[in-house]
Amino acid sequence: MGTIIAYIVIGLIGGAIAKAILPGKQGGGWIATIILGIVGALLGGFLGGLLFNVKYTDVFSFQGLITSVIGAILVLVIWGFIQKRRA
Repeated sequence: MGTIIAYIVIGLIGGAIAKAILPGKQGGGWIATIILGIVGALLGGFLGGLLFNVKYTDVFSFQGLITSVIGAILVLVIWGFIQKRRA
């Protein structure tokens, strides 16, 4: 249970940092920010492990936060392209 809460906290922090770096009309409140950060953390962790063979042993780590932010930025950019295409 503690690990899930830790991922939610890291997701919230990573998503908030990504939204601060890429401000715009993403919408959503703090729940959308948590989801963005968690998806970003999963994407960033997957890409980091695939490309750089990075292993994450601690939930609260600097590498985890950085990959969460990078992954969340990628998710924001992809979401922005999808939203523009719909309009």
